[in-house]
Amino acid sequence: MKVADVFHFKNAEIRALHLTWIAFFITFYVWFNMAPLASSMLKSVDWLTSDDLRLFAICNVALTIPARIIVGMALDRFGPRRVFSVLMVVMSIPALVFAFGNTMTQLLVSRLVLSSIGASFVVGIHMTAMWFKPKDIGFAEGFYAGWGNFGSAAAAISLPTIALHMYGGDDGWRWAIAQSAFVMAAYGVYYWFAITDGPVGSVHRKPRKAVALEVSSWGDMIKLILWTIPLVGVLAILVWRIQNMGYLSITGAVICYAVIVAIVCYQIVQILRVNVPILRKGVPEDDKYPFNSVAALNSTYFANFGAELAVVSMLPMFFEETWSLSATAAGLIAASFAFVNLVARPMGGLVSDRMGNRRFVMLSYMFGISVGFALMGLMNSNWPLIIAVGITVFTSFFVQGAEGATFGIIPSIKRRLTGQISGMAGAYGNVGAVVYLTIFTFVTPTQFFYIIAGGAFVSWLLCMMWLKEPESGFSDEYHVSSVDRQIEEEERLRQAAAPAS
Repeated sequence: MKVADVFHFKNAEIRALHLTWIAFFITFYVWFNMAPLASSMLKSVDWLTSDDLRLFAICNVALTIPARIIVGMALDRFGPRRVFSVLMVVMSIPALVFAFGNTMTQLLVSRLVLSSIGASFVVGIHMTAMWFKPKDIGFAEGFYAGWGNFGSAAAAISLPTIALHMYGGDDGWRWAIAQSAFVMAAYGVYYWFAITDGPVGSVHRKPRKAVALEVSSWGDMIKLILWTIPLVGVLAILVWRIQNMGYLSITGAVICYAVIVAIVCYQIVQILRVNVPILRKGVPEDDKYPFNSVAALNSTYFANFGAELAVVSMLPMFFEETWSLSATAAGLIAASFAFVNLVARPMGGLVSDRMGNRRFVMLSYMFGISVGFALMGLMNSNWPLIIAVGITVFTSFFVQGAEGATFGIIPSIKRRLTGQISGMAGAYGNVGAVVYLTIFTFVTPTQFFYIIAGGAFVSWLLCMMWLKEPESGFSDEYHVSSVDRQIEEEERLRQAAAPAS
């Protein structure tokens, strides 16, 4: 696939790509509509503090974690068209509640619920994988994610202007947020009718069970359990932080901890129910896949996308306070971190396609992230602003490229499990965001950047040890195993028998 192909709008797959990145763009615009308006909120709402906004920033990524797992399962059952449309319409409700909330509880709960919209990324990844072949998937996924992810930069650039100049007054920020919610709901309805789940006549390969990821060995099942626990367990950090700030009683916190433990136990039981019968029966050689690669990519997304979510949430205020800038100017400059998405993430996928070695590309990008954030840790008010912006763009180039490289690999690991693997890796991006944003409440921006650099380096080491080059990563078609064909035949027989019953 060539870059120029994205302008061939008459091609069905290109049209699907554009429809899907626009949907993703809108959801990210809504997701990150708070950070650029933080200063306006503090000025117009006298009972809000900067600590409250830091708590909202953590809430803003919290439920994305379980939401991505749930959405990953829903994708394999209902398909991305339905899931994307429903998600956009439903998530417009908490966005509106946040826009017009008048109490701390309303703002906190609505922001927490709205964080589920971050699962939209996984939906588009799955949709794109259904439309494009393995040899082109890196660039297609990178283009989708890069241009869609630009929604966060567009929010940082446009929302302060919309709030201050289009609406104005103390409630300008409220109407700016509400406007984005209305647009998202309208596009959700349009998306339902505008696209299909892959080309007409294509086979939507589904896992045998959507409630838990299938694995290839007993050892992999243990690893899956260990990597599943943090996905919900990390929410305990959020509960602790909310309770520590006085917004939740000890009794309420204990109840929340108990619910988290119960959910983790439920997930473990589901993993056992799905995989024990499969492993006892024996997994055919042609159906096995390396779970270590999934684990390695979980770590890369923790370190790259988790860092992006955390940095995007704090960067506007960092520039505003460090260089004494206006909210609008700081938003524009901070947007440079996400602005690079337009080029860097598609390039990450394209390089992954062209190099012929997706593992090497992944390693190179993760090392670059570590160097970039270490340089950002050195920045202070004595630095010329242009140099600080240049380093920010340099770091973002590697962050976005690494994200594109991650999802250039995932669809080729195990085709019928793409939704679940994408959901798990995507969720780890939000685990990273929760961990990093929580750490940020205790450290200075300089220390924060150094910590993120260390996380990227650890991920680089894990990829060195665990990540394997996918066997069908550059093929014309995805690998189809004997189990895939068996599931397809069972589905065909079931559909054939349905009318008779």
